[in-house]
Amino acid sequence: MTTSAEDRTLILLRHAEPEPGGAGQDDRERPLTELGREQAQEVGRWLREHGLGCDEVMCSPALRTRETMQEVAAAGCPEAEVQIEHRLYNADADDVLAVIRESTDDANVLLVVGHAPGLPTAVSLLADGEGDDEAHEQLSNGFPPGAAAVLRFSGHWQDLAYGAAVLDELRAPRPAPVSG
Repeated sequence: MTTSAEDRTLILLRHAEPEPGGAGQDDRERPLTELGREQAQEVGRWLREHGLGCDEVMCSPALRTRETMQEVAAAGCPEAEVQIEHRLYNADADDVLAVIRESTDDANVLLVVGHAPGLPTAVSLLADGEGDDEAHEQLSNGFPPGAAAVLRFSGHWQDLAYGAAVLDELRAPRPAPVSG
């Protein structure tokens, strides 16, 4: 199957599991847990296995999102230079959409690394029920740390609107093992 220059893939990735915040700690400085590092590496392997190398990456400035992207890249997911986008920290769906619309038209695969509730809300609004039923069912059950949504869109990034994309897949991390 060939794709036109206007066929786009959008990957919205929620940061992997972070350490809980401590008293007086800046929320932006929360690092990933060891499980979070493993989750992010699993996402990187999954993206690589699905041939989803990124032409452009936009990442929240929070430590947990930057560490998530570092682990995704270390696991072999080819990626472009990571752009730190301050509007993605505490972003709502409209902020996420505004950032996506500013992506370069040369980018056919865009990865956005951010936070809930902005990212999962954006996924829901962008796809508006269109796409894979199982992925939508999974989305309705939550968008945990380390989850990635893969959406397809045909057109220019600047024209992306709610309801204009199709949700192809939602990949959630494996649950942590229960001890005891």
